[in-house]
Amino acid sequence: MPPSMRYAKCLEKAGTFPKDAFSDALAWRDMGGGPAAEHCAASALITLELYDDAAGRLEDLAQRIKENPAFRARILGQAGQAWLLAGKAARAEAVASAALSLAPGRAELMVDRAQARAALGDYRAALGDLDAALGRLPPAGPARADALVFRAAAKRFLGDDAGAMADAEAALGLDADHPDGLLERGILKRLKQDHAGARRDWLRVLETAPASEAARAARANLEKMDVQAR
Repeated sequence: MPPSMRYAKCLEKAGTFPKDAFSDALAWRDMGGGPAAEHCAASALITLELYDDAAGRLEDLAQRIKENPAFRARILGQAGQAWLLAGKAARAEAVASAALSLAPGRAELMVDRAQARAALGDYRAALGDLDAALGRLPPAGPARADALVFRAAAKRFLGDDAGAMADAEAALGLDADHPDGLLERGILKRLKQDHAGARRDWLRVLETAPASEAARAARANLEKMDVQAR
């Protein structure tokens, strides 16, 4: 099997059968699989929710890649995502910045750094990254919808509820059942005392994405609203 095909199959397996993919990747690495094998192993660890280990491996791998800045930026971007999932937002922000120094203007890396900055409470800096990213993303598609929802949340924390609602509506215009978009719009409706509208959005999240983090948050918001209404 050509190395490129083996790499693609390993990454696919890392998302579905991560334990097997991790074992396969280590065996491949020991047979000279190089960075591709190491990247697959770290990707499998992310699926297994071993975020600290995955992020450390990815950062180490990126430091050893010299001849391919684009691939190095990709690996650092993934490391930043893993650090954020591990709850280490400052490390995630630093790694995303390092990735952007290798690939200036790459929209997905700006979105990654914005998420880290928001987790650190720096919503103004997050908004700057998201404005720049949205200027580079295509006019439709899941990446744009995600970025609009992230920007809506940043604007809400900065007190711009009208701007936040415009972004949430724009995201839902691209994907009417975007779980985080529905969650965010529900929060904004709740802030406007539109309890019925908030309930509709949050119930829709529970209906369309019951296992998601957005559903967990929607359920908590519904319970809180019901308690306050008593």
